[in-house]
Amino acid sequence: MSIEPFSDPQAVARYAEGPPRQVPGFADLQRMVLLLLAERAPDDARVLVLGAGGGLELKAFAEARPSWRFDGVDPSAEMLDLARRTLGPLAARAILHHGLIDTAPAGPFDAATCLLTLHFVAREERLGTLRELRGRLRPGAPLVVAHFSFPQGEGERDLWLSRYAAFAAASGIEPSQAEKARATIAARLPILAPEEDEQLLRDAGFGTVSLFYAGFAFRGWVAYA
Repeated sequence: MSIEPFSDPQAVARYAEGPPRQVPGFADLQRMVLLLLAERAPDDARVLVLGAGGGLELKAFAEARPSWRFDGVDPSAEMLDLARRTLGPLAARAILHHGLIDTAPAGPFDAATCLLTLHFVAREERLGTLRELRGRLRPGAPLVVAHFSFPQGEGERDLWLSRYAAFAAASGIEPSQAEKARATIAARLPILAPEEDEQLLRDAGFGTVSLFYAGFAFRGWVAYA
C-alpha cells in the first residue's frame, strides 16, 4: 500500500476537504454504511475500521452510535494523528493502530469497514487483505467496502477517470488540481473492475455480496463473514 500522499503535512491538513468534493454523496455514503452495520451489530458493538486515517468515518459512526467501540488501522502516522484531532473527545472510544491489517487485533469484531482504501492496495495484496478482515469478524458480521471501481475495458478507464475529475471540479476543486489528481490516480492506483472486486470478496470467504452504492467512479458493497 502506498502512503506517500498521506505523509505530506500539507496534504494531510487538507484531507478533510477532499472526500466530500471528490466522492458523490459522501455524507450519504457514510449514513448508508452506518445503517448497514447497525442491521447486525449489537448496541455495544466492536467495529474494525481499516483505513481509519483522517477520522471522518470514525467520527460519524461514534457520534451516531454512542455505545460502539472502534479499532482503527492506518499505515500513515500523520493521518492517525489527524484522526485523533478529528475525533476530539470521542477518541476515548477508539484505539488507533499504526500499520496494515496485520496490526489489527484478532477480534472477533461485530462489524468492519474499509472505505476509500482498497484502491491503494496492490492487486496481488488485495485478496490477502480481505482474508485478514474476514478472519477478524464474527460469523455473519458485515463488512462494508467502498472505493474506486469501474470498467477497465479499452477507453473505459480514461472515461471514468475523466468523469471523476469533472465531478471534483464541479464540486469546487480547482480544475487544474482535479486534472492533476486524475493523472496521478491513472498512473498509480491499481483500480479493478466491479466484477473483480465482487469476486475477491467471495474468494476471501464472504457471502451474500451486495452492491449498495454506485457514484460515478466509486462502488460500495456489503458482504457477510
